[in-house]
Amino acid sequence: MRVLLVEDDEMIGRSLREALAGQGWSVDWVKDGLLAQSAWSDGDYACVLLDLGLPKRDGVEVLRLARSSGDRTPVLVLTARDGLDDRVAGLDLGADDYLLKPYEMRELVARMRAIIRRRDGAAHSVIGNDSVQLDLTTREVLVQGERSQLSAREFALLHALLERPGAILSREQLENRIYGWGEEVSSNAVDVLIHGMRRKLGIDAIRNVRGLGWRVAGGAAATGGAP
Repeated sequence: MRVLLVEDDEMIGRSLREALAGQGWSVDWVKDGLLAQSAWSDGDYACVLLDLGLPKRDGVEVLRLARSSGDRTPVLVLTARDGLDDRVAGLDLGADDYLLKPYEMRELVARMRAIIRRRDGAAHSVIGNDSVQLDLTTREVLVQGERSQLSAREFALLHALLERPGAILSREQLENRIYGWGEEVSSNAVDVLIHGMRRKLGIDAIRNVRGLGWRVAGGAAATGGAP
């Protein structure tokens, strides 16, 4: 899924972007508060990884402005500020979680998955409808009880559709959820992904609405799993 990384430290930002990309996340990286605010307002992100000590505009102010505009994108604050007042201020302004530097990648990714699950409306690790479910922890799809592994982009596409069952998502909306900055996207990239997904899930699992986009059936179901 697509993530906005806001980090001004070059070494930390580069290593974090590479590590997340290696696990299938699509990462857009900005290095100051003004760019963060612009990217955040223009993008459609699964979550935001936000440093607080930023040039040009402090991370706390970036978070305050985003929340005051009504944006509810999950936010995981990553910072070296270990004072209680800083942590409380970030959480009170709407951060979903807080992780102190240095941190382990496994914990970071687990916390990312957790805040995304909560955004999806449940602490469960499985979301979906009556016929197709998506396991957010293992990144597997369940169809009639049978599990299949998904590629990173297949997972991002199905997650975008299943978090809004019944809603039609346009090609542009799906591309924004799947691909990051600088990634070359062919005109039929979404079609190819959906064609492959239908082979795994069944022809009716993802339906095309001519001229508008794609949708999955309503009747959302959240089952099993621990947060």
